[in-house]
Amino acid sequence: MSDDRPFAITLPVGSSLANKTGNWRVERPVYVERQPPCTTVCPASEDVQRWLFHAEEGDYESAWRVIMEKNPLPAVMGRACFHPCEGSCNRAQLDEAVGINAVERFLGDRALEAGWTVPVSASDSGRKILIIGSGPAGLSAAYFLRLDGHDVTIYESAALPGGMMRYGIPAYRLPRDVVDAEIARLVEMGVTIETEHSVEDAAIAMADGGFDAVFVAVGAQKGRHYDIPSGDASRVMDAVSMLRDFEAGDEPVLGRRVVVYGGGDTAMDAARSATRLGAREAIVVYRRTRDRMPAHDEEIADAMAEGVQMRWLTTIRSAQSDRVMVERMTLDDSGAAVGTGEFDELEADSLVLALGQDTDLGLLENVEGVERVDGTIVVDEHQRTGRRGFFAGGDAANIGANDRTLTGAIGQGRAAARAITAFLAGREPERDPELDPAGFDRVNPWYYSDADRTMRPRLEAARRRNTFAEVVSGLTVDDALFEARRCLSCGNCFECDNCFGVCPDNAVIKLGAGAGYQFNYDYCKGCGICVAECPCGAIDLVPEHR
Repeated sequence: MSDDRPFAITLPVGSSLANKTGNWRVERPVYVERQPPCTTVCPASEDVQRWLFHAEEGDYESAWRVIMEKNPLPAVMGRACFHPCEGSCNRAQLDEAVGINAVERFLGDRALEAGWTVPVSASDSGRKILIIGSGPAGLSAAYFLRLDGHDVTIYESAALPGGMMRYGIPAYRLPRDVVDAEIARLVEMGVTIETEHSVEDAAIAMADGGFDAVFVAVGAQKGRHYDIPSGDASRVMDAVSMLRDFEAGDEPVLGRRVVVYGGGDTAMDAARSATRLGAREAIVVYRRTRDRMPAHDEEIADAMAEGVQMRWLTTIRSAQSDRVMVERMTLDDSGAAVGTGEFDELEADSLVLALGQDTDLGLLENVEGVERVDGTIVVDEHQRTGRRGFFAGGDAANIGANDRTLTGAIGQGRAAARAITAFLAGREPERDPELDPAGFDRVNPWYYSDADRTMRPRLEAARRRNTFAEVVSGLTVDDALFEARRCLSCGNCFECDNCFGVCPDNAVIKLGAGAGYQFNYDYCKGCGICVAECPCGAIDLVPEHR
């Protein structure tokens, strides 16, 4: 009869291989780094997980410095970013997404209170860079170029820097002292900002100033024109001009009844600002349904909570001195809005148009090699135009034209700075490393207890209508610490010691705080228990190669 017992090897006592099992492995475990979805979708490419790791340890300055590696305006972005990171957060499949934006604001505010700065350690490059426009793209590029040791000058046509952060976003969303403080940090680093300095011809400005490269970041500060039949006495204005004029101290005359035409965030800002400027009634007219509105849901909800009325499936046909004529719409089979032939009249002292924004690119009219399409500058993935030494970003560039956000502009500013430094050095720009994604399937949720998301305090809706005071407040220290600790650290080790504790062969070696672990493959038999028990999916089993 055959012997079906497993084959075994008996080694003499004292042999160096007596306790070593690595010779019979089919697979071996390896530690891996993966990219969590929060970073994947962040327009500024922030390493969210890494700065949350420092924040959950209470090391807030280190967390802030990690943010500053990608984003020089965290206190601004902690207020104005619409946080796509949270929409992709794996934790949302467990309970609720981590309040990443709230923690970022906490860190940004703490840095301003403590006076943290970023030193310029690079030696002087001897190169001069001109940036046209001091919005988020221009400021971001200036910051990273300054860190590379370049002499950076920003020309800004307005009286104060900040671009649409100052002149397009109302103070109840983004207080001006926060904008000023973040910009002041860049000035302390050596960035020069010349306000009330308009540029008629970018090539001439470059030559006259002796600049080695130019970054055009003029933004989209022109309200899009739309022909609406109107009487001589009707009061019609565009939302961009309305918001800009108010910020410049020229308060618009709106009257008690205001109609806003449009469905984006600017329309919500205009309507909410109108109520704060004394309008008794503010109505937003939009030709499609709410689910088709480009405005973010939280902006729509805030507007409605403050008493702004919504007229969906409605379009404006004409405006007179005290009323507007609107037509009811319906959606056809393709989803397009079509008129029904049914009309209503709305009483209105003024009509505000919020139908999109355009960029004034007259400064490039005579600049050869810079191509423009649909009111934007054609650039490649590194923000380079067709003319050597000319770069563009933010709302002015065709890249990211469907994501005209402050965070996207910051990401483009950083990309442009990297490309400019490479251009000056005569090499190609580097790229951010690409990692495999860390999906929810890699997370072991049984290791994480339920922890409801911490909500930021909000000013009561009834108190908002008469003030431009900030609506959303920041987190306390305890709440920020709690929220940071809700991060699952998807796809990357956070030194929980699980692998160390569950390994039956003591094959996991601790390298010390912050250094992680390594495997002793002489003793690891590839059983995979460490892989199964890693909470964040930071270990893979790979085939053994002999």
